[in-house]
Amino acid sequence: MKKLFPLAIGTLTLIMFVATIYFLYKKSIDKPVEFKTEKPFTTNIIKKTVATGSVVPRKEIAIKPRVSGIVDKIYVVAGQFVKEGELLARVKIVPNMVNLNNAETNLSKSRIVFDDAKKELAREEKLYNEKLISEFDYNQYLVAFKKAAEDLQSAETNLQLVKEGASRKTGESSTLIRSTVNGMLLDVPVKEGSSVIESNTFNEGTTVAIIADMNEMVFVGKVDESEVGKLKEGMDLNLTIGALPDKVFNAKLEFISPKGITTEGTIQFEVKAALKLDKKDFIRAGYSANADIVLDRKDSVLAIHESLLQFGKDSVYVEVETKPKVFQKKIVKTGLSDGLDVEVLSGISKNDNLKVVQNRGEEEKPQQAGAGFGTKTGKGKKYM
Repeated sequence: MKKLFPLAIGTLTLIMFVATIYFLYKKSIDKPVEFKTEKPFTTNIIKKTVATGSVVPRKEIAIKPRVSGIVDKIYVVAGQFVKEGELLARVKIVPNMVNLNNAETNLSKSRIVFDDAKKELAREEKLYNEKLISEFDYNQYLVAFKKAAEDLQSAETNLQLVKEGASRKTGESSTLIRSTVNGMLLDVPVKEGSSVIESNTFNEGTTVAIIADMNEMVFVGKVDESEVGKLKEGMDLNLTIGALPDKVFNAKLEFISPKGITTEGTIQFEVKAALKLDKKDFIRAGYSANADIVLDRKDSVLAIHESLLQFGKDSVYVEVETKPKVFQKKIVKTGLSDGLDVEVLSGISKNDNLKVVQNRGEEEKPQQAGAGFGTKTGKGKKYM
């Protein structure tokens, strides 16, 4: 029994040694690399650039008061539709004391002149009736009287305008603020009791209301200088509004600014596009939006994912599976790319299986046999 124990220990040690050698051998053998494959497909490729901005009414009018004073009454609210001539607000005039004093003084002077001209006319009329003066002399006093009467009426009207902002002669009041267009009232930035300034040569005046035609909207956005050279008036836009994510609106580019603006260190150009709206569409002014501007488009073309392309020194190629797990490099000629998919003009067919390169590493050397030449360009470009 004592002799069998060392023999068993030796046999067990030998078995463990052989098992270890076999395990290390198996581990040292590289497992064959398996690649996924993809087939070319037919799709529409759209090359586009994106402009960010907002949707605003084409016609937006700011209503200003014609006199300075205090808002006495507001008759409308934001969101209300108004017609041309409709009353929006009323202003109570706070007269300037210097102007008021001058108007009262002018009225007093005009009344004195009028009273004197009236007395002179009465005296001269009596003499004229008695044939003591000529008609020519009488007419001079008559003209003087009419002129004094006109000056008196003008002074009274001027005083009334200074005090009340209204004239009995014309029946119009500058204290009443009315709409000048038809449209929706977007905002009433003043409240009753607020002071307002009239619009004049030296001051644009206080905005009492903002009115716009909501049936005619435009997209106003900015495009980077690297893309603006590719734009042309008349291009189609696909507009996505942040507040209405489920619908894409069509628009047509109608304006590209000739001057760029520096924004956060980059030069950007303003663009405008007219929206095509249905009668049931209602878009609020100021919605933020993104516009996809279509630069080029090809429909129903053979394409592959751009990640399948491999680039040699002077070649663009893919690897095609010729036999199971056997791949051959083939030079391809590509066309339009949208940054994800690229059009294939020649080199492969729709039934080919293309190797998916999971880790490119360093750029591979060009294929020895049948190598083609090409130029690699950036995202959204063409590969030649």
